[in-house]
This record gives sequence, structure tokens and C-alpha cells, in this order.
Amino acid sequence: MRVYIMSLMLLSTLLGCKNNSQEINGSAYFGGEIINPTNDYVLLFSPNSQSEVSDTLFLNKDNRFFTKLDPLKSGLYTFIHGGQYQMVLLEPQDSVMLRLNTIDFDESLVFTGTGAKKNNFLVKIFLENEADQSNFMNISQLDPERFEQYIDSTRALRLNQLSDFSDKKELSPKFDEIAETSINYSYYSTKEMYPFAYYGYRNLRNYKELPSKFYEFRNDIDYNISSLSDFFIYNRFLYSHFNNLALEEFYAKADDDAIFNKNSVIYNLEKLELMNKRISNDTIKNKLLKNTARDFIAVCEDSTAVNQIVASYLQKSTNPQDKDYIKGLSSTINKLKPGKIIPDVQLVNYNNEEHALSSLINKPTVIYFWSSNLKVHYKNSHYKIRDLKKKYPNIDFIAINLNDNNKKYWKKTLDEFRFSSDNEYQFKYPAAAKQTLVINTVYKMIVVDKDRRIVDSYYNMFHSKFEDQLKELNN
Repeated sequence: MRVYIMSLMLLSTLLGCKNNSQEINGSAYFGGEIINPTNDYVLLFSPNSQSEVSDTLFLNKDNRFFTKLDPLKSGLYTFIHGGQYQMVLLEPQDSVMLRLNTIDFDESLVFTGTGAKKNNFLVKIFLENEADQSNFMNISQLDPERFEQYIDSTRALRLNQLSDFSDKKELSPKFDEIAETSINYSYYSTKEMYPFAYYGYRNLRNYKELPSKFYEFRNDIDYNISSLSDFFIYNRFLYSHFNNLALEEFYAKADDDAIFNKNSVIYNLEKLELMNKRISNDTIKNKLLKNTARDFIAVCEDSTAVNQIVASYLQKSTNPQDKDYIKGLSSTINKLKPGKIIPDVQLVNYNNEEHALSSLINKPTVIYFWSSNLKVHYKNSHYKIRDLKKKYPNIDFIAINLNDNNKKYWKKTLDEFRFSSDNEYQFKYPAAAKQTLVINTVYKMIVVDKDRRIVDSYYNMFHSKFEDQLKELNN
């Protein structure tokens, strides 16, 4: 720890001695230390980079990284380590250093150096917002008036704290914009999600009974904040907002006794239409359109409905790469429907031996996925599979690790928890394999029969439906 502090002191001294006007006006420093790293690098994405990596920062032998951003593009940068991510606001003359422990990524994150105070305040807001999300199901059971009173008072308190903090520190307009957006749009998204939780899908039609001014905040919405197009709080609100707006069209065309269905083609077509009409910023619009179409295609088994969504999406998006992705996804998913032979991909086992997936399947098999970055999931999934192996001896279980790093980290996890290395693999070509098998989450499982024909896909190994399928295959 002493070495780390001394390094910061030295850096601050060096920065204090610089008089270069270009650095004062247009550069910043960013670095830090990762405790318990799960790979050997940090990915840095610049503001509005549309998911393109701007820099790969490798850790040294002490698990530290450092870079100078010159010229600097002021704004929110996203940094990713081992599949977990956070954001940092970088402006001219900043020299921000972070320290975090991957075991408790967000809660352990602390910034030091010039520009640290504003970023620590933003982390504070983030953690408060996430605590609200965790508590949402509890407060969403309050009646509308009490619910509003609760979240209104919380929002007012946080805005007052922000005002006091910003006045004392004399921070930039960009900080104020980001901090206010964090507070306000988290509040907005909570109100947009409320009817889904309060009424439930069965009675969601009653959302029209909400107080007349419940959605008055919508008058303050800006759909086109280009500087925050990558900001997850802003994006989370937009998804919740359009999910809510599309309800009117769903119920207008549904039977009187219809239960809400989030995978309804009418509902999803309406979301695409509303996004296209209300958002003028292409970056923001294209992202929402793509993700909405992707989520629908991934779960819908009706090819006619999929074709309708794809056609609507292609008409509205202006991003050629996104269009190719959605067309490719639609084609790929057709190859993963029940009854189809599972596509072959190359795997590497614990001993660095290569295997084709097809060569491992000679009886009913469950293929499941995990990541060292999701500790609760990989522990629970391995313990559950261990029990299932005993109950269903005629079924094989293949685990595929999804870490985007070298093999020592996933092997380290297996060794640490004394998980057997039998039937444990990684993809030899991760990006291509994930696209081939449409792996967007570690929760996905693919069940195949002895002839490698897909039986079904599941997202919850603890669900009774999944185990009912195993009982049939075990006979």
C-alpha cells in the first residue's frame, strides 16, 4: 500500500510541474490497481465510441495500469475488467487513479488523484441507485400515492446533496449534467417500471388507473442526450420508458381478458415504431432498435413474427453493421431451433487439448455456461449440476467457461473451489462460437439428444420445467 501511495504522490508532483498548455487544455492521466484480477488487462472505451475499444491497458507485475490520454475527449469513459465494468469522468488536467477488488467490484471502487472527488461522488450515486433497484420489488408494492411520496423525497434529498457538493467543489457543467442525469433518470425509470411490478402482468391493464400526474415527469425527458448515449442509467430509463409507452397499443389490439405478453409481436412492433418516431439521435436510436429486435428474435419461435420484427427493424435502423448483425442473428437462430443439429464449435479442455463439440456428444447432453466474473452463478450452477449428475446418470453435462481471457484464470477458479476439471471447456474461438450458438448470457443452457439434435434451450436450471425435461431424457 505504501508503494501505491508514493506512486500517486510522485505522479501528482510531476503533473504539478508541467506547464505545457496543450496538456493543460487537452490531456488527462488514468490508471490504477486491480486486486484479485481475473485477466491481465483493462479495456477502456472513450465517450460515444459505440462499443469500440479505444485502448487496451495491460496490468504490470503489481497488477497496475497507467495511460495518458492526449488528446483527451472529455466525458464518460467506460472501463472493463473481466466482464465487469464501470465509468469514469475524465476532463482536462485530471489524473485519476482507481483501486478496486474484483470480488466486490463496484463497492470496492475508490478513486484518488486530481478528478477523484467528482468520480467518487458519481460512484456514490450509482451505488444508491443500485440499492434502489434491489429494493424496488418492496417499494413497488406501495400504493401509487405512497410510492410517489417515497421516491420523490429520496430524489429531492439526493439533488440537494448534489447541489451542496457541486457548489463547494466548483465542478464542471459536464459533471453536473451527468450527476443530475444519474439521479433524475434513475427516478424516471423507477416510475416507468412501477406499473409492471404493482399490477403484475395479469392486471397490467389497470395501469390507466394511475394518478393523472403520475407521468408528469415525461415533460422533462430528453431522448437525444448524445453525450450520454453510453450511460447505462440513461439507457435503462429509455428501455423502461418505451416498454411502458407500447402498452397502449398492446391493449388496444388485445382481447378484453388478455394477459400481458412482453413477447407479443404487436407490442414489440409498437416499441420499434415509438423509438423511431421519438428519437432523432441516430446513435441512441440505433442502439435501442437493435437491442429490442435482438431480444425478441432470441426468444420467439414463430418465424412469421420474427420476419415482421426484422423487416420493421431494417426499415428504421441507419447502421449497416447493426443491420447485418440482426439479419445474421435471425438466420443463426433458425439453426438452433428444436430438432436441428447443434452447430459444431471447437473447444479446449483443462489440459489444453482441443475437441470438437460434436465429438463429445454420444448421449443426451446438457451444455451450460459460466464465467469467473459471476461468483454466485458459477458456484450455484456447479453445485446444482453436481446434484443433477447423480440424479440423471444417463445424461452428460458439459460446462463451457465464457471468460474473455487467458486460461489461467478459469483454471484458477476451478482449482480454488475444487471443481472437477472433467467436462470443463473454453471456446477455442470465443467470439465466433458465441455468435454461432447465440450465447448472450451465462444463464443459457442447450439440451441435445444423443444424435446432437437440439431438444430445447433454457435459462434457469433451477426451474421445474428444466428438470422435467431431464427426466424424459434419462429414461
